[in-house]
Amino acid sequence: MVFRIPVTIHSIPEKFLIVCETGNETIQWLCETAYSRYIDRCNNKIPFSDFVARRSSDRSLISMNDCVQHVLKDDEPVEIDTVKRLDDDGSFSVATDENRHVVILDGYHLKCSDLIRLSTGDYKIELPEATWNLIHKARQVVDYIIDNKKVVYGVNTGFGAFANEIIPNEKLADLQTRLIVSHCAGVGEPLSIERARMMFALRINILAKGYSGISEDTLHRIIAAFNKSCIPEIPSQGTVGASGDLAPLAHLAAGLMGVGRMWSPKTGWATASEVLAQNDLEVIEYKPKEGLTMINGTQFITSLGAEGVERAISLARQADVIAAMSTEALRGTVRHLHPRLHASRPHHGQNLVAQRLRALLTSKFHPSSISDSHHNCGKVQDAYSIRCIPQVHGISWDIIKFAQKVITTEMNSATDNPLVFTDTQEVVSGGNFHGEYPAKALDCLAIGIHEIGSLSACRMERLVNHGMSGLPAFLTLEGGLNSGFMIAHCTAAALVSENKVLCHPSSVDTISTSAGQEDHVSMGGWSARKALKVIDNVEIIMAIELLMACQAIDLLAPLKSTPPLQAIHDLVREKIDSWEKDRFMAHDIKEATDIIKSGIIWEKAESYIQEYLNWYHTKKDGEPLPKQDVHQPECIH
Repeated sequence: MVFRIPVTIHSIPEKFLIVCETGNETIQWLCETAYSRYIDRCNNKIPFSDFVARRSSDRSLISMNDCVQHVLKDDEPVEIDTVKRLDDDGSFSVATDENRHVVILDGYHLKCSDLIRLSTGDYKIELPEATWNLIHKARQVVDYIIDNKKVVYGVNTGFGAFANEIIPNEKLADLQTRLIVSHCAGVGEPLSIERARMMFALRINILAKGYSGISEDTLHRIIAAFNKSCIPEIPSQGTVGASGDLAPLAHLAAGLMGVGRMWSPKTGWATASEVLAQNDLEVIEYKPKEGLTMINGTQFITSLGAEGVERAISLARQADVIAAMSTEALRGTVRHLHPRLHASRPHHGQNLVAQRLRALLTSKFHPSSISDSHHNCGKVQDAYSIRCIPQVHGISWDIIKFAQKVITTEMNSATDNPLVFTDTQEVVSGGNFHGEYPAKALDCLAIGIHEIGSLSACRMERLVNHGMSGLPAFLTLEGGLNSGFMIAHCTAAALVSENKVLCHPSSVDTISTSAGQEDHVSMGGWSARKALKVIDNVEIIMAIELLMACQAIDLLAPLKSTPPLQAIHDLVREKIDSWEKDRFMAHDIKEATDIIKSGIIWEKAESYIQEYLNWYHTKKDGEPLPKQDVHQPECIH
């Protein structure tokens, strides 16, 4: 059968009619064919990109591997986006529609980077029509149970240790209110608006999977509150991470009921009922099962974990660049970066970090007069804090990627209880709310990031120690009159020590709760919170090393580093002056920390790394390396 599919490429007003002769053509083929026509018409030599395809009618996603005849009707319009790769692993966002500043949630495709976007308040949420159909069917199952007075946990029973108590139909509405307000037992500093917004958005994504039994009307109201940025106050302490994040999610649910405090751009902080009214929103009255639906799940742990993963990726990349600068300043050798040495131990992270260091440090492509100055110095090898950067940073990188995989899966998992299965008309109770997965991943993430900071402190000791570096003591001229970086190093040491305590895994602990019904819990809320604190500390530690490395390079003038490292040095010097005499150090540390948090060091370094890899592979294989392979170790196949 012949299919004629009108295709619109986003931001291009023209439609392209693509004829599929058999219907067996894939959606990927459809996208490539439409895009090639666009390229031919505008005489533009843009290479094929990655695509996202959606039905124009309801904006629902279509898999690239599906055949046209299986997922489309003849003359059914399709919209495609070309998308920018977001992560080092070559994956990209299919949820974010940048043209409309909308993130489309269906419970399956949300990424950590999407959730960070939603934290800003600049993006709204939509659900595709197919998702609303699933939600409608699940609610029908719940309504059937209530109408026929069947006894099902979470629908018409008590909760936890009261699971065997049957609740009559006339009290089910009251049950939802009592459940939520009684679980609003959180304490401590409230989450920031950004973090509360992430948790809010993630809860909507879980409801969008269609297993929760929430009504369409209630979910429409929840999304409307998010899109007007009406954010309930959510305390940061009180969850044990099973049965999910009960207390934080209860505060979220209560705010939408008009209970507690809430913030919006229009009102600032006020009572939740007042904020909702000022934003033309009605308070939500939860229907049977919806109270439990709102509070069972791991969205507190997981949303904070998503932030941790994104920040850890940025930090680890920049740590490699800063470590390269310190290696240069300490006049280290590059012999330990030999590709064959690292290929003999084929851990992905180790080879990736070694590749980055080779691209940044001295080579025929990136010469360094600093390196040339000690070429014949007779040094055989460097201390471990230089020589073992790929091995230590490498496992940290692999841990980050492990955490990213777990958190991304958790972000798109049905974690409430019980779950509604519409195909069999079943409501099944289990333990998907248990936070052990994200808890363990985030405990590991804290350990991995800490080790980057620990190795940094070792290099700092060498930078400030004249006997180890040959540089002026504490990286200052007129030592004695000036103290230089003496106490900045102490600050870094204090943060490393603090992190050692924070790295004790909270998920090895458990305390029985709910009269022994919930006798094993994950303690994942603390895993998430302390992982973020470790990242905070390591960002500052790396900022201090960045300041020291730049100062050391200044002291080696007129010798110059490699072009990429000199560019990073110059970037820092645009904001922070060289240390000529003692001044208020805390200001410089804050400025350098802001540079780290911005990610600009990696942005500056990445193009130099790509240029080196192009040169390396042209020299080695005679072909330039494709741009998208910049993150793949050159010796791992």
